[in-house]
Amino acid sequence: MEKDKTVYVIGHKNPDTDSICSAIAYADIKTRISGGRFIPKRAGQLNEETQFVLERFGMEAPALMTDVGTQVKDIEIRKTEGVNSGISLKRAWEIMKEKNVVTLAITNEREELEGLITIGDIATSYMDVYDSRILATARTKYRNIIETINGTMVIGNEHSYFMHGKVLVAAANPDLMESYIEEDDLVILGNRYESQLCAIEMNAGCIIVCEGAPVSRTICKLAEERGCTIISSPHDTFTVARLIYQSMPIKYFMRSDHLITFQTESFVDDIHEIMAKKRHRDFPILDEEGRYVGMISRRNLLNAGRKNVILVDHNEKSQAVDGIESAEILEIIDHHRIGTLETVSPVYFRNQPLGCTATILCKIYDEHNLEIPPKMAGLLCAAILSDTLMYRSPTCTRADREAAEKLAGIAGINVEEFSNEMFRAGSNLKNKTPEEIFLQDFKKFSANDVSFGVGQINVMRQEDLEEIKGTILDYLPEAYQKQNVQMLFFMLTNIVRERTELLCIGANASKLIEETFEVTAHNQMYLLRGVVSRKKQLLPALVEALQQ
Repeated sequence: MEKDKTVYVIGHKNPDTDSICSAIAYADIKTRISGGRFIPKRAGQLNEETQFVLERFGMEAPALMTDVGTQVKDIEIRKTEGVNSGISLKRAWEIMKEKNVVTLAITNEREELEGLITIGDIATSYMDVYDSRILATARTKYRNIIETINGTMVIGNEHSYFMHGKVLVAAANPDLMESYIEEDDLVILGNRYESQLCAIEMNAGCIIVCEGAPVSRTICKLAEERGCTIISSPHDTFTVARLIYQSMPIKYFMRSDHLITFQTESFVDDIHEIMAKKRHRDFPILDEEGRYVGMISRRNLLNAGRKNVILVDHNEKSQAVDGIESAEILEIIDHHRIGTLETVSPVYFRNQPLGCTATILCKIYDEHNLEIPPKMAGLLCAAILSDTLMYRSPTCTRADREAAEKLAGIAGINVEEFSNEMFRAGSNLKNKTPEEIFLQDFKKFSANDVSFGVGQINVMRQEDLEEIKGTILDYLPEAYQKQNVQMLFFMLTNIVRERTELLCIGANASKLIEETFEVTAHNQMYLLRGVVSRKKQLLPALVEALQQ
């Protein structure tokens, strides 16, 4: 993999401690091995237990990433700078030729988008000019006129504006000129003294003397007295008359209403249809603060790159971050059953029957002779203790226990004391809403075309379960509607007593539990003695029963 590419290491939705800590640790491993950019992310909100672990070891939580679909920022954005609305049409045309573009963005001093102008807009403005007063209507700056006709200011202020009068060429004799020159007009003329004098005496706002003809002191003095601007141009009258309309500011011709813009955070799938309907060559891109960034075209979408991701602690599509089908999965590190994820090309897939993904990562550190920093050791140890319920879960293996003890030594923690603190923090749900409690550790599965979800809360004290039992029971019908599954189960697990009180809802859910575990309901709950693990005990039993 190229070193300049960014790879996101991310766990499952509704992340638990193992999912978060493993993402952080594997990003560290990959960075140290390859020197690339590996960034840990999380696909959902942190639970209380994980927050406690991160704070305990002084580690920052990974940033939230709820969708890994291709975004505009993943596309090559053409970084064409915005231009000021006051520049001339001629200058805009020159910039387009220099940059080899057909669209310019007009921005203000805060880099906010004010409008757009295209080559087509410039051509239309040039072809449709029949109004001799349009130069004034457009409030054209004298500086623009000077630049456009390669002129020199003889009398006047180049920062002033031509705002009144029409544009005309004085080709007739002075007697005839008096009949059509009006106050404030801009008059294009040659080197004839009489014509210049006549135009000034008729109160013209500006005269342009062509072919580089010298302007007498008398004319200059009279123009200054009358407030008439004088500009000298090396071009002939025909050329000046042809060029002068290109001096108008692009602000007068730019499109500023109903602009179609996209943000850097916009997803490519969302903008495809819009771009197909609007046959524009280019579309402006804004950042999250609304500042102009650059342009993209439909052609850019053809070369849109996928996000590179490594998945940890899951391999089920239903548990994966949104947009995973649009991402490039590079690796999967997991300890669960083989799920439903499919990849476009072969990937590195490490799946071991252990109690925790963190145990696999501890092995990888050793395999590459990488020293595990104390803070990282603390995270990995916490993940193992959490997933194995402090070695009480049937998923716990000898390898998990050995890894946790080794990591505890590096981190300088007492396993039993730390576990009690961690589980107490995780069971502190007083300020949580019913939905937050329900989703704290919730996963979706499917078996034999039946979709179902399983949530779980682990506590050390029965009193903690009693406090939330009624809340979860009341919320279950609402959760059933929101999660869009056929059956829903929730495990209220007492780690110390090693048992689970199970709630369920959905078609045949109760029948499935009663036949699978040979239990009957009591106060709308099923007591499953010795059952503490969703992965090792509840899930395999449900899947087997559904497949039969």
